[in-house]
Amino acid sequence: MKAMFITFEGPEGSGKSTVLSAVQKKLKDKSIDVMATREPGGIRISEQIRNVILDVHNTEMDARTEALLYAASRRQHLMEKIWPALEQGKVVLCDRFIDSSLAYQGYGRKLGTDKIMEINEFAIESRMPDLTIFIDLPPSVGLDRVFDNHRNVDRLDLESLDFHERVYVGYKELIKKYPDRIKVVDGNRSIDDVVDDVLSLIDTLF
Repeated sequence: MKAMFITFEGPEGSGKSTVLSAVQKKLKDKSIDVMATREPGGIRISEQIRNVILDVHNTEMDARTEALLYAASRRQHLMEKIWPALEQGKVVLCDRFIDSSLAYQGYGRKLGTDKIMEINEFAIESRMPDLTIFIDLPPSVGLDRVFDNHRNVDRLDLESLDFHERVYVGYKELIKKYPDRIKVVDGNRSIDDVVDDVLSLIDTLF
């Protein structure tokens, strides 16, 4: 299997992190050289930036500051971890990437996707994912899951439902814009069903 960069996107509580972990295990069982990572984070510097971005006490953070921090974290993560893994022929599974910034800051924060794409193109130098899996779940359902499951709540979880609805609309627009890259999987089902659909998409890609 050739090197491939696959990202997972979705609203808060969509289950994408759980799905990604299950997909990683399935691929490893097939003796595929696969690496899983996340954004923001994945490496020491980017994890430190993540802590600043998601800290519930940082509610005064300016929207552009937030966008720039995400881009900075992404750049370091890409250069230090993702790119080297791809050059080694690995399949890289990443929990969030550039589409999160386009949806959350471009639509959620109303900064516009052109501005967000501009700073992220500088950060990633056109290294877009080969495949993006969007775990589709209504924001209200996802947020209920977050709070029902007693997951550690971060600063973005505390945003209004209107904010998360804008993010969701943003994702839907991105799906229309990049139909060849972004594939939609219904997240309102069992994890096993979602994982099976994701694996089918990956198999088709290869």
